[in-house]
Amino acid sequence: MSQRTIETIIGRLITDEAFRNDFLADAERTLSAICDRGLALSRTEIAALLNTDPLLWARAADDLDPRLQKASLIEARMS
Repeated sequence: MSQRTIETIIGRLITDEAFRNDFLADAERTLSAICDRGLALSRTEIAALLNTDPLLWARAADDLDPRLQKASLIEARMS
């Protein structure tokens, strides 16, 4: 287990809108892609991320100062 990897993923879930949207659309595929890129996650860590209330990530992002977030350009273009 790598606490650093979990911290990285949680940080991205809160600060990276596109990553968060991908995770919310298909969490298993998103985590699999992370593992394919070389970040090691144990089955326990994957299960914990999958079992965490998905609304937590959006709520945390909403509460975070926007200057600390990476906005999705896709949604900005659609507006």
